[in-house]
Amino acid sequence: MEHNIIAPATSVRLLQLYQKIRRHSEEICKPLETEDYVVQPVADVSPPKWHLGHTTWFFETFILLPHFKGYKEFNPQYNFVFNSYYESVGARVVRTDRGNLSRPSVADIYRYRAYVDKEMEAYLQNTALDDGLAALLELGLNHEQQHQELLYSDIKYILGHNPLFPAYSHHTIFEASSKESSHYISIEAGVYEIGYQGDGFCFDNELGRHKVYLDTFKIAQALVSNAEYLGFIEEGGYTDFRHWHSEGWDWVQQTGAKAPLYWHQIDGKWMHYTFNGLQEIDPLQPLCHISFYEAAAFAAWKGMRLPTEAEWEVACGLFDWGQRWEWTNSAYLPYPGFKKETGAIGEYNGKFMVNQMVLRGASVATPQGHSRTTYRNFFHPCHQWQFTGIRLVKL
Repeated sequence: MEHNIIAPATSVRLLQLYQKIRRHSEEICKPLETEDYVVQPVADVSPPKWHLGHTTWFFETFILLPHFKGYKEFNPQYNFVFNSYYESVGARVVRTDRGNLSRPSVADIYRYRAYVDKEMEAYLQNTALDDGLAALLELGLNHEQQHQELLYSDIKYILGHNPLFPAYSHHTIFEASSKESSHYISIEAGVYEIGYQGDGFCFDNELGRHKVYLDTFKIAQALVSNAEYLGFIEEGGYTDFRHWHSEGWDWVQQTGAKAPLYWHQIDGKWMHYTFNGLQEIDPLQPLCHISFYEAAAFAAWKGMRLPTEAEWEVACGLFDWGQRWEWTNSAYLPYPGFKKETGAIGEYNGKFMVNQMVLRGASVATPQGHSRTTYRNFFHPCHQWQFTGIRLVKL
């Protein structure tokens, strides 16, 4: 396959973008104490220092080692430590053991980042990139932005499960508010197209623009609020199996779930952990940190349903989105014509297209410039630790 050499202005833009995104990852971690970098309370949460190392490993492994002549690996053992799930790149530390790595130290990882950044800057300043390498670099940058959102989610889980409920920051961040709304937007039946179209960056799972038929539906203009969800809790939503999928009801029984993640009833008041510490719940804020199971059960309790991802994409231009990742009623499956790339990069999305549900939109933790109407996020239906919420469709 032939690749064209990209314009120098594009190389400069990519270098500047590289520097900006790499700085932002470290800025996210500035409020942390050294001890916070190492904690892994559950398998799905990675220690912050692992995120910093893994995103660095990506650039070293996929760009510098194969393409920068004379590059000397920072530490050959880091491939084993910071490989996440790339089978074709070799053995790795299993995910559940990431919190057992007292070494490399936090200081070592920052030295690793500085070393790779210096080498990447030298490479980008002195290399005429072809379009294939430019695309790989953009994938690496978007990969780091995904980990920036995961950093926020994982840091919140680490601090929110500390019995002291320490604040991540005393500055107001990630505030979101909405008014309860009973307004629904009508979408007429018809054939629509969904999927990415354009010349900018997208992930491979967004490609394969295709037609879908949608029947007439009405979708909520606003996200479900804390107050609305409190009604579900107070009317025994977590104790009535009729609202739940069978697997969801099993999840309730096994976990003892009684409320969204971070919610605590203290002295008769509903409180929740925020990045500012433990606070009383704002009833007008959009609901956050709920699983697909909870979202589907709430929708059933309301006599409604969740939108499909096609319905969401067709309607999203008519409502505000971006405060919460919104659960859809769509399984994460390939679009027509989807093909995995060869090699390790082909492991990025396709291998996860089973037993997961699609979320659409973005959240308050999503980095600026990292959201699109065609973005297909995906998680297992039990997951709560992302910034997830609910938008309803009338039956």
